Amino acid sequence: MDGGFLSILKPPGMTSHDVVSYIRRTYSIKRVGHAGTLDPAAAGVLPIAIGQATRLLEYLAADDKSYRVEMTLGYETDTGDDTGSIIEYSTDLCPNRKEIERVLFSFIGNIEQVPPMYSAIKVDGKRLYELARNGVTIERKTRSITISNIELLDIVGNRVLFDVACSKGTYIRSLCIDIGRKLGCLATMTFLLRTRVGQFTVQDSKTLEELSEGPLEAIVSPDCFIKLPAIELESQQAAAFKNGRTIEYNTNGKGLFKIYDSVGTFVGIGKKENSIWLKPVKVLSSIKQQ
Repeated sequence: MDGGFLSILKPPGMTSHDVVSYIRRTYSIKRVGHAGTLDPAAAGVLPIAIGQATRLLEYLAADDKSYRVEMTLGYETDTGDDTGSIIEYSTDLCPNRKEIERVLFSFIGNIEQVPPMYSAIKVDGKRLYELARNGVTIERKTRSITISNIELLDIVGNRVLFDVACSKGTYIRSLCIDIGRKLGCLATMTFLLRTRVGQFTVQDSKTLEELSEGPLEAIVSPDCFIKLPAIELESQQAAAFKNGRTIEYNTNGKGLFKIYDSVGTFVGIGKKENSIWLKPVKVLSSIKQQ
């Protein structure tokens, strides 16, 4: 086994690191990594790379994501979700469906968001959640994020169910807090399912139980999930590329490309800074297409 990607359906109650440890044991391999950490209480799509495919995780880093969210109106917690302690109740009545829908839609676009204290962001070498657990709260810089779509699905009592598609770096807990405050009725995230990370979808993801029944069949060539244009090289060019040599390849277009040899095997990532030369960026030994 040379390596590849897995699309795992992480269950609630496990950390992303727990899943990595499970994959290491299942495949008897040390080189395992993941993209897009999920909170322990959350469930959903967790992309996993094994073997030399771990070198390609950076090309998934900017992938957008989709979530199914349950938001409960009427209170806030110190963590932003229902694992924390309630710090404030709202005395205002919950708004009607029309007002909830209007406020949800108002978040679509480029917005500024303050990350929660209970997050893995580092400040002066310390994780924010480590500070928060010690009762320390510090000012956090806002981050620019993009909400590309929000769809209201249902409202049952004070619970609001919606789907959201967003950019990397979006904290859904913070989004729920901001929505609640804009509604004039505090809110807390009480359920989170990540349904998509780039090309990885919940429909194509496997539970850990399903994975154990056919681990080899679950491995997919990483190029299937990397959104870059492709270049196919002739035999001599591919051999030079795999030896780390910059080769002449006349074509329009600049930037990063997925590189294939003459028989369609994915051999790495290359970069063109002009129309003539193709430079190896990541060279893989022999990952076969699945």
